[in-house]
Amino acid sequence: MRCVIQVVNHASVTVDGEQIGRIGRGFLILLGVAETDTEELADRMVKKICGLRIFPDENGKTNCSLADVGGELLVVSQFTLYANCKKGNRPSFIEAGAPEKADALYEYFMAECRKYVPTVEHGRFGADMKVELLNDGPFTLMLDSQQLFGE
Repeated sequence: MRCVIQVVNHASVTVDGEQIGRIGRGFLILLGVAETDTEELADRMVKKICGLRIFPDENGKTNCSLADVGGELLVVSQFTLYANCKKGNRPSFIEAGAPEKADALYEYFMAECRKYVPTVEHGRFGADMKVELLNDGPFTLMLDSQQLFGE
């Protein structure tokens, strides 16, 4: 599982001209699911992400979590995080999870996020989405479950 986490002042996602998700201050999460990912791994990733202390405290130090600042989440599926560009110039996506599995884990991931954060907005799996954001910092992290947990 791979996540690109962007600290945002606000973010939104639009499909076919209709805004389907919008948040204020919080994280925009681009979520990539691999074929080998599991619900247990999603649990660990959600706990890690929701516990990240990357918002500034009263002294300007990155010491506050989403809960500390009343932050919100916008989760957007992004299979392209599993692009393999080693051969040639056309990316391969064979490491990405099959659509049925990836969609189920995407939904599961968001359900788990709701246990930590009251507001969890989302995109539409497999849709052509337009994502807008106002990056804060900018502060962007890449989390890879293989690096974090050896899985």
